[in-house]
Amino acid sequence: MGRMYSPEDFRDKADSLYRLVLAAARRASQLAKPESRPLVPVRSKKPTIVALEEILEGKVVVGEAKTDEEDYFE
Repeated sequence: MGRMYSPEDFRDKADSLYRLVLAAARRASQLAKPESRPLVPVRSKKPTIVALEEILEGKVVVGEAKTDEEDYFE
């Protein structure tokens, strides 16, 4: 079984859990496409896990919006 992640692992990577989830979901959607390549060594076949590992290693940066509306209407 792979590594289990907790929100505490990402406390210095995102200013909110909401933005972390959005960023991981967007990146996982990109990784699910056949032409996409992961930015870290792959330890899982699951795009969501790969996306989280990319965020942890700083390969994908979670953006900070001034307000949640900016993030929502992006």
